[in-house]
Amino acid sequence: MNAASGMTSIIIPTYNALELVKTAVASIRLYTEPAQTPYEIVVVDNGSADGTARWCAGEGLTCVSLARNAGFPAACNLGMRAAGGDYFLLLNNDVTVSFGWLYGLLQALNSREDVGIVGPVTNYASGRQQVGYPFESPADFHRAAAEARVREANAWEPILRLVGFCMLFRRALYDRIGELDERFSPGHYEDDDYCFRARMHGFGLLMCRDVFVHHQGSASFKRNDALELQRLVERNRSQFIAKWQVDPANFM
Repeated sequence: MNAASGMTSIIIPTYNALELVKTAVASIRLYTEPAQTPYEIVVVDNGSADGTARWCAGEGLTCVSLARNAGFPAACNLGMRAAGGDYFLLLNNDVTVSFGWLYGLLQALNSREDVGIVGPVTNYASGRQQVGYPFESPADFHRAAAEARVREANAWEPILRLVGFCMLFRRALYDRIGELDERFSPGHYEDDDYCFRARMHGFGLLMCRDVFVHHQGSASFKRNDALELQRLVERNRSQFIAKWQVDPANFM
């Protein structure tokens, strides 16, 4: 299957994090070749007060604006409804991508028809996607990412869950299994739930060791009290268990 067949809609939810969005969009534009991998960027502004919508308009980006912060799952769902691509890529606003990232992910996704979702490796994630590719500066990061594209070429590992900081799947999967479950708002475990549903429908997941992106990590939640965040994580974990009668820790 052709890795470049069809357009990818890159959906970036954000809330009062314009500088992060600027960095994410700049990296996408710099390290994604439209002729090889056509794409559009859809920013979902969760009621920001920092001029995100105005900046997107000036940059010619599609921007879905909400009156309030509806959380990550709802924002992703609105972005997917507005998207025109054959593929959907959910991207956190604190991710910096690297050369060849989208082509590499599409290669893995289209390697077999039964692959449902793919994701990269990164410096910061829960579970197996966190790797120790060494770097100390932005230049070092891009050097490490370029080396990984060669050293780990086509190193795609089956995995039971992918973290939602950067997840790619076909529109056809979305049409089949539906949207992110908004019971997990404002965030945490909606990605576990989506991966579990994909697997229930017979699709596999792949972790791409040859695609390395930088993830700042939990940028949207760091402003919250640590205890409040812990309570949110535990609540959503309990909701996952109540929904599926299985502990998501089994998939780590």
